[in-house]
Amino acid sequence: MRILCTNDDGIHAEGIRVLERIARTLSDDVWIVAPDREQSGMSRALTLSHPIRVREDGPRHFAVSGTPTDAVLLGVLELMKDHKPDLVLSGVNNGQNISEDVSLSGTVAGAMQGMQLGIPSIALSQSRGFRGRDDIPWETAEAFAPGIIKALLPQGWPSDVIININFPDAAPEDVTKIEATRLGRRDERLAHVEKRTDLRGYSYYWVGYQGAKSNPPEGTDLRAIYEGRISVTPLHLEMTHESERANLERALLDLPLNRGV
Repeated sequence: MRILCTNDDGIHAEGIRVLERIARTLSDDVWIVAPDREQSGMSRALTLSHPIRVREDGPRHFAVSGTPTDAVLLGVLELMKDHKPDLVLSGVNNGQNISEDVSLSGTVAGAMQGMQLGIPSIALSQSRGFRGRDDIPWETAEAFAPGIIKALLPQGWPSDVIININFPDAAPEDVTKIEATRLGRRDERLAHVEKRTDLRGYSYYWVGYQGAKSNPPEGTDLRAIYEGRISVTPLHLEMTHESERANLERALLDLPLNRGV
């Protein structure tokens, strides 16, 4: 089995070293194609307005001057074109990708791009910030990811789905369960903008997130991570809200097709 590993934290991030070790429990044919610098929050951004450069960092290790989506595209369509990967692994992200995070996540986007190219794809993220931001339990992702992936691969999943795995901010011995979850939604507004002034008197801004917990229902990825469980969520690109589409259909049914106002 040939595996392509990518991430959004950059090719020198600790998480991709963890991911490579996870991948090597599954295969000895492992390729790393990842951004040359951090690309967190880039979602499915694709570089179209300037060229992308690739630097070989070692055997089967390539740094890409672009986004996670760029990295997967180049990996599959160019660097590995003679023998395309059988599996794309994206991560292990430094921080959770749950709830609304998934629409911003470059980690999830890397897996989405793999799926779009017809390759089974999994995003992996290690939660942090619940016990202290300086203590990231990478050993938890490394302990449990191989077994979960080995269990999922024979079963398979639909070709338009990716698997999003989040490991709790807990030591391996404190993890209580692996749970199949649905995407949650926070009931707290966590994003904030901080205005500062540089030495020339000009304003600039930092965008960040506060760490307040929400109160999500059981069965969601949020609740699982809050309570020390591994969250495994199937995600897909179908974003149509079917009940509202039906409402729109009724509202537009007899609307005359008039031009202008």
